[in-house]
Amino acid sequence: MAVEQLAFNRLYAVMLSFIVGIASGIVGAAGAFIIVPIMLVILKVPTRIAIGSSVAITFISSIGATVGKVMGGHMLLIPSLVMVIASLLAAPIGAKWSQKMNTKVLEYILLVLIVATVIKIWYEMFS
Repeated sequence: MAVEQLAFNRLYAVMLSFIVGIASGIVGAAGAFIIVPIMLVILKVPTRIAIGSSVAITFISSIGATVGKVMGGHMLLIPSLVMVIASLLAAPIGAKWSQKMNTKVLEYILLVLIVATVIKIWYEMFS
């Protein structure tokens, strides 16, 4: 499906995004782990478009958070720079692989990442 042909309730998407923004701000998370399931399950956005959109959304929304964390001194500069450089080098490779992968494989990878995040959060809450 082409992005131009995609149809979803825009008002509903804006309301859900506002709620995700508030929740993300409260817990200090980027929100991508919430945005992707909302786009897939509630808004019925195709998997490839949901994943690509969440990357763009996270990038744009992280700019303000990054500035705030740097100014507040809450960031490890060298490890962060290493991660940014590695991501910039590896992202085009991942994008190429993603184009060749079956959508079900992408969904499974996404499922594993979300479950791992949930397990980590629960472990930290209860330990």
